[in-house]
Amino acid sequence: MSFSRVWQVCILLIFLVSRQASAQRQTPDTVYTGIYITSIHDIDFKQKEYTVTFWLWMKYKNKAFDFIQNLEVPLAKTVTKSYSTIDSSDNRIYILMKLQCVMKDSWKIDKFPFDRQTLRLSIENSQFDSEAMVFAVDTVGKQYDPRYTISGWNIDSFRVYTKIKEYETDFGDKSLSKPHTEYSAFRVSMQLERQAIGLFWKMFLGMYVAFLIAYVCFFIHSENAAERFGLAVGALFAVIGNKYVIDSSLPESTTFTLVDTLHGITLLFIFAVILFSIYSLKLNRSFKTNRANRLDLIVGQALLLIYLALNYYFISEAVKNC
Repeated sequence: MSFSRVWQVCILLIFLVSRQASAQRQTPDTVYTGIYITSIHDIDFKQKEYTVTFWLWMKYKNKAFDFIQNLEVPLAKTVTKSYSTIDSSDNRIYILMKLQCVMKDSWKIDKFPFDRQTLRLSIENSQFDSEAMVFAVDTVGKQYDPRYTISGWNIDSFRVYTKIKEYETDFGDKSLSKPHTEYSAFRVSMQLERQAIGLFWKMFLGMYVAFLIAYVCFFIHSENAAERFGLAVGALFAVIGNKYVIDSSLPESTTFTLVDTLHGITLLFIFAVILFSIYSLKLNRSFKTNRANRLDLIVGQALLLIYLALNYYFISEAVKNC
């Protein structure tokens, strides 16, 4: 074998060995992670937060990860660690922690109270990016007690998964060529469906009673103008007050919600009752009493049917699309 041939073989072997060593250096360590949620409570709809208590365990080999100090919960307002234990036998680190976190999240209130909400929980390591470590889900057993219920809600789905979280910043590390870093994240997504029927009637019963009070005006003779206008105006302010009470318990929203739609329709129809009452009074004073009575009968029935139809449509759409 010629010298040049031997030289080529050596270069090839050196290249393969260096490539294998580089691949070994770039392979991130795996952290097997599991969770068991014991409680979700103190759901504050207006402040967009809730409290979750859970057990979290991790199994890995690299001691430098030190999740006792480096555990990061990105969406948490506060994190309280009530218990932790470490087992380093069998050349592997096993950590078990009990945490309570006050989580901040976004609520969708367009279809309230026929809404579905997704509660999210994410775990990261604050010191090691995805090139050094990645999470893997420990799927043995349940992630929460199937008998566990949240007051006023039904658990529709529960999902545990991992994902690479991208940050468009270098966090001050000038050794990076561009402001982009990636961290492995262990995530929990729980979809909740609100038990809405009882809450709906509790919140909107006052509005419907106010509309019925205004509707009674059509059964009062048009010559009793003071009584008719008194009932209608009182109902108008009752609906406004009802909406104010509901809005005070909801987070701010720039969109037109179901609450806004139902109250807006009710206000418009009460205003229509006032307009037709004025016209009926005008007919009565023009000695057209029969025509005024007939107008009250026809318009009263028409307004009631249209009002009920619009409410049924918007509520059914909210239930269907929630």
